Amino acid sequence: MGCGSGACGTKNGTPGGCQNHGSCSSGGCNRMNVHDWLANLPFSDPESNCRVMEVSFNNGSRKDFFRNTSSQFFEKGDMVAVEGISGYDVGMVNMTGELVRLQMKKRNVDEKNPDMKKVLRRANETDLSKMKESKAREAGMLIRSRAISRQLNLEMKMAEVEIQADGRKATYFYIADDRVDFRELIKLYASEFKVKVEMRQIGARQEAGKVGGIGSCGRELCCSSWLTDFKSVNTNAARYQNLSINQTKLSGQCGRLKCCLNYELDTYLDALQHFPENCDVLEMEKSRAFLAKKDIFNNLMWYTLPDSTKQYPLTLERVRKIKSLNQQGIRPADLEPVEVVSNKPKEIEPVYADVVGQISLKSLEKTSRKRREQERNQQQAKRGEQRGNGQGGNNQNRGNQPNKGGQNQQRQQQQKGNQQNGNRPPQNRGPQRPPQNRGGQQQGQQRGQQNPNKNDGANK
Repeated sequence: MGCGSGACGTKNGTPGGCQNHGSCSSGGCNRMNVHDWLANLPFSDPESNCRVMEVSFNNGSRKDFFRNTSSQFFEKGDMVAVEGISGYDVGMVNMTGELVRLQMKKRNVDEKNPDMKKVLRRANETDLSKMKESKAREAGMLIRSRAISRQLNLEMKMAEVEIQADGRKATYFYIADDRVDFRELIKLYASEFKVKVEMRQIGARQEAGKVGGIGSCGRELCCSSWLTDFKSVNTNAARYQNLSINQTKLSGQCGRLKCCLNYELDTYLDALQHFPENCDVLEMEKSRAFLAKKDIFNNLMWYTLPDSTKQYPLTLERVRKIKSLNQQGIRPADLEPVEVVSNKPKEIEPVYADVVGQISLKSLEKTSRKRREQERNQQQAKRGEQRGNGQGGNNQNRGNQPNKGGQNQQRQQQQKGNQQNGNRPPQNRGPQRPPQNRGGQQQGQQRGQQNPNKNDGANK
């Protein structure tokens, strides 16, 4: 996965945190990433260390081996300038150390080959800027090269164009079913683009690895992430694994059968060795039984009858017994199938009921109860305070009030005096407002009522 997707904190297309100008040592920018798990292990003989490095070009789509003849030390992710055809090329160090020897042994490359190209130097800013200019021309050259090949009516498909870092050489990767005479095409390309032309034929699977993408499994394509050896795949691999022969489901993005069909094929072949052979058809009393599939996990063979679509599972011992009876000319009456019991727990279907109005949320009930209790406690506290204040005020008023007996006697004397003078008793007109304090008038009246003798003396 490239750093352009934002997985390693990119900024303007350059990985954040690494100083490799678009290439990170973690392998995030490299398509065919390799982890050097021997990098931190010390060696007893440093002189015997491998002096060959594996360098990747074009984001890992192409790799090659180069010899380090200088005394410089290069690590994974360093950009280096290496020998090219009539010039130099710039690539990223993909692997160093003892793992390179294992990789060379896998590809049948001699470590002591004198024709092996060399590493020139560490790439500087001039080399990197020149490489960016050359890579910017690839898209336009690819479109123009396809148009030229179409004009010449050549049955080929131009898949990719890779330009060397110094811009002196261009490699064209094409796909064709038959041999193509592209001698005239090379002349047109050389005169059009002013470069040295090299033509390489690739297959559909190599093209898918160069383009990249996501497979039906949801992961990155194997051919663009780690797979380098492409083996032939046929439909027998699907038949051994009891897969339906559906071309649309079994084919990948390249249009060929998926490479992952070979991953588990050896396991199926080892398990099928215990199954009886030549048991595709069993002779029964009424009709024939035809083999539908083989279950290597439960050691069962499933058969079908022509008069029904039901499949009957038989054990391996029962199949061998029926086959031996058929060889003796005996046709059994019943297949005697086995009851297959699945270990998976049965899912209980939930019973739905109309519970509208019966649903209670305990959390909400708890909060509502707490609020109600708090409100009740607050109301009770207010009532207690009001009662305490009311009782204290009444006691004070009672202490300030005169004696009721004396008040009643005064009222009776006033009523008798009014009757003698011919005055009517005052009518009860409801509660009257208390007299307002209007200065010294009320005080004077009170003083006159308190000392009636003084007024009598003055009148006399």
